[in-house]
Amino acid sequence: MSNTPIYKVIFYNQGQIFEIYARQIYQSDLYGFIEIEELVFGERSRMLVDPAEEKLKSEFEDVNRSYIPMHSIVRIDEVAKEGVVKITEPKGGNIASFPTPAFTPKTTE
Repeated sequence: MSNTPIYKVIFYNQGQIFEIYARQIYQSDLYGFIEIEELVFGERSRMLVDPAEEKLKSEFEDVNRSYIPMHSIVRIDEVAKEGVVKITEPKGGNIASFPTPAFTPKTTE
């Protein structure tokens, strides 16, 4: 087992649930964001191509660091090894992100 931890990050993105793996994850200096670096994609056999993994690879191809809003994060796990990255549709249909303003403006009367 490698000394470098691997993190499984599950988050909402544009109505879909993304499951990705990264070696570096920490709270950002940008208020309300989590930074993710060094994304890990499994080196699978070239005979089988997973469309979801290929979509994620192309989406994050030239990304050095990704900033994920905290309210989009579902779960972060430290795992022993990377798994298959996934894009899934939420089950149930009543799941929605809950955006709230960080600061409420003062009203003057």
